[in-house]
Amino acid sequence: MGSEGKSSSNGTPISELEIDATLVHRLLKDQHPDLAHLPIHLIDAGWDNAMFRLGDQLSVRLPRRKVAATLIENEQTWLPLLANQLPIPVPNPYRLGNPTQEYPWRWSVLPWLPGQTADQEEPNATQAKLFASFLRSLHVPAPCNAPKSPVRGVPLSHRAVSVEERMQRLKIKTNLMTPQIRNTWNIALNTPVDVPAKWLHGDLHARNVLVQNGVITGIIDWGDMTAGDIATDLASIWMLFFDQNVRQQAIAEYANISEATLQRAKGWAILFGVMLLDTGLVDHPRHALMGERTLCRVSEDG
Repeated sequence: MGSEGKSSSNGTPISELEIDATLVHRLLKDQHPDLAHLPIHLIDAGWDNAMFRLGDQLSVRLPRRKVAATLIENEQTWLPLLANQLPIPVPNPYRLGNPTQEYPWRWSVLPWLPGQTADQEEPNATQAKLFASFLRSLHVPAPCNAPKSPVRGVPLSHRAVSVEERMQRLKIKTNLMTPQIRNTWNIALNTPVDVPAKWLHGDLHARNVLVQNGVITGIIDWGDMTAGDIATDLASIWMLFFDQNVRQQAIAEYANISEATLQRAKGWAILFGVMLLDTGLVDHPRHALMGERTLCRVSEDG
């Protein structure tokens, strides 16, 4: 989903460049010629990046918007410092790509991680403990020069205007903007941040989690990594696990989550759910379903 900026009902942002396998081949031939013989095919294009598979063991990720160029640089700089402490594989950059006259931004060659995204195959109940362990391992103090995001890890009040604009649109289009969702959002909005800033993934929705045979096999798309409120990442519990008891297990396993942080986490889950549903209804049914599921789960948990 990536860097969304202002509230918009325009759906998925359009690519600012034409990025195809031919371009990727030319970039590889110029900068990493030992990889240029490998077959290349498009896998997916998200809000911020295009992803290609490169042979059997690698992938190539290229920003498709100027706003994403900084995000991929953050990922290239900071993810290698965290990767070895995490209990779930992450796409630690294998090779770096530089801008050219033909393509203006940095790009990455990454290891290929197996599995399909968690919106297509949900993790099974046994994964709650592993996922909580992953979050705990990630949520450590970040250095003072860690990237700061204007939209992730921030107080929810910074996001209130855009979220409430989306809620108003969704009130007309769906029956999911219930009094309970509004109440949970308002409580979260008025709950101060009570924990120090830690490293965050920043965008832990279901399409950034890989699953194979019910097992989480990778956490991808680290462009939004930042230092901030852990509640941003804890929202993923409602985006990944359909069973209320499993969500409770994940919360218990993470351990020592304050009531205030739990309230903010539900607020962040509503934020992500509303954004996915609002934009997804325009042009991305998978995102719309992810948003609907998230909002229903938050409602179920009260």
